Amino acid sequence: MALDRELARHIVASVDAGFAEQIEFTKSLIRFPSTRGNEHTIQDFVFGALRDRGYAMDRFAMEPDAIGRHVGGAPFSDQHSTAPIVVGIHRPRRETGRSLILQAHVDVVPTGPSDMWRTPPFDPVIEGDWLFGRGSGDMKAGHAANIFALDALRRAGLQPAATVYVQSVVEEESTGNGALMTHLRGYKADAVLIPEPEDEKLVRANVGVLWFDVEVRGVPAHVREMSDGTNAIDAAYRVVAALRAIEADWNAQKTGRPHFENEPHPINLNLGKIQGGDWASSVPSWCRISCRISIYPGITAAEAAREIAECVADFARSDRFLANNPPRVTFGGFYSEGYVLQPGSEAEAVLDRAHETVIGKPLESFMTAGYLDTRVYALYDQVPALCYGPIARSIHAADESVSLPSVERITKTMALFIAEWCGLESAESR
Repeated sequence: MALDRELARHIVASVDAGFAEQIEFTKSLIRFPSTRGNEHTIQDFVFGALRDRGYAMDRFAMEPDAIGRHVGGAPFSDQHSTAPIVVGIHRPRRETGRSLILQAHVDVVPTGPSDMWRTPPFDPVIEGDWLFGRGSGDMKAGHAANIFALDALRRAGLQPAATVYVQSVVEEESTGNGALMTHLRGYKADAVLIPEPEDEKLVRANVGVLWFDVEVRGVPAHVREMSDGTNAIDAAYRVVAALRAIEADWNAQKTGRPHFENEPHPINLNLGKIQGGDWASSVPSWCRISCRISIYPGITAAEAAREIAECVADFARSDRFLANNPPRVTFGGFYSEGYVLQPGSEAEAVLDRAHETVIGKPLESFMTAGYLDTRVYALYDQVPALCYGPIARSIHAADESVSLPSVERITKTMALFIAEWCGLESAESR
């Protein structure tokens, strides 16, 4: 049943009353340089913020063996974060509503060259309606919105009449193992909401993602006898051309796939990193390329990985040098399947009503070609997994920023969603 209009206005006003504090909290999150492996201190901060609000607390580490046994687990490496997962748990006095997971990640991607930023990336700055800083959009504004949507209910004298798990995870930008670890820990709810920066829209379909390396060995030589050697970097370029062919083939397979067939280029291969050689005057004996490619929902990571490995092997057999020096393909990082959110769930209907109350128009949905942690809950818990969040610019780029008016709108939407989905009871003093 839709919320009473007067109650909805009361909750919306409560978000307004706490929004200045929410901005300051978001800025505090941005100040932590929480790149991969450096999330311990921000997780301590989040733990304290949730504990101080009276939530029951859980803090736990990744379990590599359990993750490795799961079909959705990504391989571990020396770069894998050891920071803990943090969960704050709201338990009502009487469980009469539907339970909910609110999740966000604290890890951010590297900043790139600092001189490409107008201001230091971990020094949050507000210019007009935009809050700048690495992670401002992806997704520290959403992380704060999870907490402050619940704060708004409490400020209004209310609290959810169902269990709510506020989950703060790592490894979202590299493996997805943090979200999977909460699943393996046993956290499950009737619905999940993750406020990634999705332009105030609902993600209807999401690609799977694979990370892989291709290592090519050459034959070293002094450049004066360059013809006696074989340049591993040049050979790696030829492998990239073969991978571009598989990218084109996968894009051609979009026909007949709902949510993808009208996209101009739904499958993206990114050559994200290249290393090779040891000396400018030596023919390089090695080259390693690190790639990311997306896959359609319904195709497993194992199937896609096998096709990539076969593509590289087939090409190598046709190459005069690589036929006798086959490249080595290894998979590390993302190893995840995509998903489609089927329409018609009550959770989506509740979010639609909340969105329309705040924003004044029906909720739109779309396909996004990036990884999302909602895949864990959509695929393995098979519950409505809603990804919906604020307008942001330049995520993963220089001068990343998030729209503060949009953050305020989606926080209001989230508070109304929680109120209707979970039901309400009077807030107990903590």
